[in-house]
Amino acid sequence: MIFFRTSQLQKSKTILPSDKQHHIGGMLFLLSLVIFFLSSILLYGIYAYSRRGDPQSATPLPSMFLISTACLLVISGLVHAATRTIRREKRLATSLLLLISGITAVIFMGIQFDAMSEFLAGPALDGGTGKGVAGMVVVLVVLHAAHVVGGVIALAVVSIRSGLGRYDHERHWPVDFAAQYWHFLDLVWLCMLLAFCLTTGGFVL
Repeated sequence: MIFFRTSQLQKSKTILPSDKQHHIGGMLFLLSLVIFFLSSILLYGIYAYSRRGDPQSATPLPSMFLISTACLLVISGLVHAATRTIRREKRLATSLLLLISGITAVIFMGIQFDAMSEFLAGPALDGGTGKGVAGMVVVLVVLHAAHVVGGVIALAVVSIRSGLGRYDHERHWPVDFAAQYWHFLDLVWLCMLLAFCLTTGGFVL
């Protein structure tokens, strides 16, 4: 019995040759996205700092950003849990976790849309050079949302394939990559939110 469990544990850590190639490609893809977003946030920070005296730059952020942040953290946690259940070949539980993650991601996008509508309807874009800072906030948020759409599509595909029994304790790289991608979206959003808080009026609770 002990030998059997040890053997199963070793198998669960095995990366198949084809999956190893995909793993390397996925990591390079995520690395390129990290560099792109961090560069964008850095450029935003430099520009916002140069406009720190503009009255419109003190416009508060939508409070719904806090709710959307909570949604992102929940999604990340659910997808991470899916990487554990698939290793135990609990395909139904894995599909359910991925499905709930996808639904929560759609809710996240809806909240972001409402937040952006509120932000654009406020004084941030009324006039003055401060609207440049607010405009860049909108651009970065929309850019992040576009990558969230890609994550939702990935969750849908992985969820369906999991339900069809395409993954098991040996072949589960797509589920792992989905989790890594959502962890990346979490990290980028938190960095963006921190930059926004430091360069605008922050949150008014």
